[in-house]
Amino acid sequence: MDLLQRVDRHFAASFEAKQRTLRAMGPQIVRAAELMAERLRRGNKILVCGNGGSAADAQHFAAELVNRFEIERPGLAAIALTTDSSALTSIANDYAFEQVFARQVTALGRSGDVLLAISTSGNSSNVMAAAAAARGLGLATVALTGRDGGRMAEKFIAEDIEIRAAAVATARIQEVHILVIHCLCDLVDELLFGEGQS
Repeated sequence: MDLLQRVDRHFAASFEAKQRTLRAMGPQIVRAAELMAERLRRGNKILVCGNGGSAADAQHFAAELVNRFEIERPGLAAIALTTDSSALTSIANDYAFEQVFARQVTALGRSGDVLLAISTSGNSSNVMAAAAAARGLGLATVALTGRDGGRMAEKFIAEDIEIRAAAVATARIQEVHILVIHCLCDLVDELLFGEGQS
């Protein structure tokens, strides 16, 4: 197979995963954006976590809210729990790597806040621990997962919102997640600052 054909295969697989996810998860994306906008409107914040590429996605999402996405507007309260190297390493050293996000959720989260938990497999133990800590404090949880939702899917309660990428390959799941993140940013902006919004 020549290299251009490989590129074509990647684009085709990405497009297919995004189309399948839209059909299955479109209403969940809207529901998550409505939840986030409503909580931000009330003065709450969004905490975001994930590992590896999902850590980069967590930081990307928080940056789009704190700074701006595609329109000029005031900054919105979001914190990526992946960025404080001193907190991450001290928690991992003194407790366990599984607790690196949960300890931050417990310290920073307040009832009414939202946790955006990102795990391509749905099996990240530290992301699952963060979701458990969030639940205990009265935070709402929005989870971006893939494949079959993993162990996280087994722990969700009715109030949680799972947006599951309709893909198996990690790269395809991550590509869907970044599109979902951009959709959430756009819908939050529209709900809070679109025409007719206060």
